[in-house]
Amino acid sequence: MDRELFRTVKQATRNHARVLYHRLVCRLPHLLAVTLLLVVLPPLVSTLSLDALWADARANAPLLAAACAGCFAAAYAYAMSRPRPVFLVDLAGYKPGPEHEATRARAIRQFGLAGGFDDESMSFQKRMMERSGLGEATHFPASLMSIPVDMCLRTARDESEAVVFGVVDELLAKTGVPAGDIGIVIANSSLYSPTPSFVSLIVNRYRLREDVVSHNLSGMGCSAGIIAIDLAKHLLQVHPDTYALVVSTENITLNAYLGNNRPMLVTNTLFRVGGAAVLLSNRRADRARAKYQLIHTVRTHRGASDRSYGCVTQEEDDTGARVGVSLSKELMSVAGDALRTNITTLGPLVLPLSEQLRFLATVVLKRVFLRADVKPHIPDFTLALEHFCIHAGGRGVLDELEHSLKLSAWHMEPSRMTLYRFGNTSSSSLWYELSYCEAKGRIKKGDRVWQIAFGSGFKCNSAVWKALRAVDAAESLGPWAQDVDVLPVHVPKVVPIDDDEASYKPTN
Repeated sequence: MDRELFRTVKQATRNHARVLYHRLVCRLPHLLAVTLLLVVLPPLVSTLSLDALWADARANAPLLAAACAGCFAAAYAYAMSRPRPVFLVDLAGYKPGPEHEATRARAIRQFGLAGGFDDESMSFQKRMMERSGLGEATHFPASLMSIPVDMCLRTARDESEAVVFGVVDELLAKTGVPAGDIGIVIANSSLYSPTPSFVSLIVNRYRLREDVVSHNLSGMGCSAGIIAIDLAKHLLQVHPDTYALVVSTENITLNAYLGNNRPMLVTNTLFRVGGAAVLLSNRRADRARAKYQLIHTVRTHRGASDRSYGCVTQEEDDTGARVGVSLSKELMSVAGDALRTNITTLGPLVLPLSEQLRFLATVVLKRVFLRADVKPHIPDFTLALEHFCIHAGGRGVLDELEHSLKLSAWHMEPSRMTLYRFGNTSSSSLWYELSYCEAKGRIKKGDRVWQIAFGSGFKCNSAVWKALRAVDAAESLGPWAQDVDVLPVHVPKVVPIDDDEASYKPTN
């Protein structure tokens, strides 16, 4: 515990020093210019009259013109060296048709009819789903709704094309941006990575231009959406006056697990169909219509630790016949470590000075004065951030973060309702949550939104957005159009599933 605390303190101190250094370096030219002006201007004004100054300027017109040109060039170079602002123009989330909806009982029955499960595995999945926080209308692909299930590359491609084309079509219609204006395309899907890639699929479908910059991310887990945003941010610094299309999805067809390895069964009870598309811009003219500006991205990768690296893995089960995603029992502990590392970097960037000083004070009391009764101070992020979009990975994850970050039920509502209505949609869940905040009319001008995502490897990634305007709820219903008036609902910790409805054994 002492070693872990020491590592956290060391990282926090390093991050504070780095932030202070960058702030000093960025402000140094301003400080020097103001100091020089204050030193030179008063004596000059006191010794020379305006007429004398004007006469002197006329006599040295070439030199004055050269000096002005030099100042202009320096100002232009400084302005060009500043990071380009990254705006989020709009976003879209995918909502499958009602034919894809399934109650929890139907999901259990469908898995049972798929075959391969023993009674213990079926009972385990039923218990997990009763405690999952999912509602009665999450979505499955047609491949898993059929009897028998149709898990093959063809149906996997059908699922992904429906999701990707659905969200991109909606996004382009909402923004009115011609496909030919998109200069950057980034797509992420962790477990399903077809050839040609998702970005090639998008380029081909929408006939994007030949010089489009494209990147396809796979194997990055549920936090890949923030990784894609961070990559887009960096690309938008070097490609001027363009748009970046970011598409986040996951494929369920090929990743349902039909064996009896218990660590692999959890994914069946959580993961559902979903996807989202986001349009980013570095065009200053888009600021007036954009919803948000990207303020910070912070990426934490704990992959150097074997314990973190191996807590989420895709592998064959003991029989060697079926592939699934295995979740380690240490997942929650690993996620907590990654979160602490991430917030020690993010904290100095967003928290008020009072919270930073309280954190450092508790560290000094515990480490220097050896006060064992002093608990590490958890910063109050609600002082700096209005909205929290935490990856809807499962009820346990949300409960742990609510407790760790001391958030209210109101702050957790977007994440809990996303889990309830859409399940775990992997990297796209953050956008369903932000869309929920918009649909509820919560986003006001100046509000800051913190997106937190976790992924295999193990990674914890954050993004902070600032609302550039109040978002009209009526125009931003998106996937919540039919549910916004009835949500939120109370979701008990355990919601029993009727055994008769979930029965998968044929009756005579």
